Amino acid sequence: MKILHTSDWHLGQKFMGKSRQEEHFSFLSWLVETIKKENIDVLIVAGDIFDTGNPPNYALELYYNFLKQLYSIQNLYVIITAGNHDSISTLKASKQLLEAMNVYVVTSGESDENELISIYKENKLQGVVCAVPFLRDSVVRKAISGQTVNDKESSLNDGIKQHYRDVYEKAIELTKKDNLPIIATGHLTTVGSRTSESERDIYIGGTLDIGSDFLGKYFDYVALGHLHINQTVGVDHVRYSGSPIPLSFSESNQKKKVNIISFENDSVSVEELEIPLYRKLQVLKGNLETIKKELENIGDKSTWCEIHLKDENPMFANQALREYADELELIVLAIKIDRTQKKLEAKELEVTSLDELTPTQVFQKRLDVEELEDIEFIDELTLNFKKVVEMVSI
Repeated sequence: MKILHTSDWHLGQKFMGKSRQEEHFSFLSWLVETIKKENIDVLIVAGDIFDTGNPPNYALELYYNFLKQLYSIQNLYVIITAGNHDSISTLKASKQLLEAMNVYVVTSGESDENELISIYKENKLQGVVCAVPFLRDSVVRKAISGQTVNDKESSLNDGIKQHYRDVYEKAIELTKKDNLPIIATGHLTTVGSRTSESERDIYIGGTLDIGSDFLGKYFDYVALGHLHINQTVGVDHVRYSGSPIPLSFSESNQKKKVNIISFENDSVSVEELEIPLYRKLQVLKGNLETIKKELENIGDKSTWCEIHLKDENPMFANQALREYADELELIVLAIKIDRTQKKLEAKELEVTSLDELTPTQVFQKRLDVEELEDIEFIDELTLNFKKVVEMVSI
C-alpha cells in the first residue's frame, strides 16, 4: 500500500493582495500526475484545504476539478480532513456526493461522524486510516464553570488524547486479525515541531502537550497538518508534509514536499518528494545601493520580493526602491524599515500591513495599547476572542 500525504493547501489565499490561483493550479496538476506515476493507493490531505471559511469561487472550482480528475484513477482512495482554516459546512455540503467517488471527507470528529476509513485492494483489507480532523474545543472538552485557563488547557489536552485512543481502539478491532497498518491524521501543533510565521495559534497556549511519544506508540504512520514546514516529529513515522507553496516570506528558502509512505512486508518507508516551485518569494536585505544591485540580479520577473531596509534615509530609499523595481518590471510586495534606525516620525515607522497579521495578533496589539495588568483577565479575553474567531470561521 502506498500513501501520499499532503496538507495546508490554503486554496484561495490572498497574499498581500495577490492571488495564488496560478500556483495552486500548477501544484494540483503536478499532484494528479504524481499520483498516477507513483501508483498511489491513498491520498491524504491533512487539513486547511482552503485559506478561509468562505473561499472564493475559483478556489472551490480548483478543488472540485481536482477531485474530478482523481475519479478517473481506478481504486484510488482520497481522504480529506478539515483544518482550523476550513469551514465545516463548506466541506460537509458535498460530503455524501464525494463518498460515491471514493472521496472521504471528515469535518469535525463529532460522535456521529465516521473517522475510520478501511482501505481495500482487490477486495482485501490493506489497512485502516483514522481520519482525525482539527478537533475543536467544543468537541473534545466539556465546559465546566470556574475553570482557570490552565485547567482548560489541561482538559483540552486530555480530551484530544482520549479521542485518539478511542479511534485507535476501534481501528484495532478491524485490523488485529491480520496485524495491518493503522494510519492516523491530525491537525495541530505538536511538541518539538518547527513553525513558520504563516501559521496561527489554534488553541490557547499554542503548543499542545502532544508529541511523537504519544502519537507514535499507537499508529504506524501519523499524517499531520497545520505546520507549513515538511518535518519529522521525534520519530520517522510521525510527520508534517508542510504546505505545497510558500505561504509567507519566512518560508521563501524552504523546499516544499509531499510524503510518500510505502507499507510492505510489515515495514514502512517514507520518501520526501520535492514539489516544483512555481513562483519564487525572495527576501532582500540592506541599504538602497545594495538592494538595487540585488534587484538587478533577479532574472525571473514573476518573483515576489520583500525588502528589509536599513538606510540612513529610509523614506527616500523606500520610494526610490519602489520606482526602481517598477523600472525592472519586478513586484515588491512589502518594504520593512529596520526599527533599530534612529527614531523617525511615527507615521514613518508604521510599516506593518494587516495582511501580515492574524486576527489574534491584531487583538494582541489592541490589548498592548490598553496596558492591562491583570494577567488572568488578559488570558480570559484572549480565550474568548479565539472562540469568536473559531465560530466565524466554521
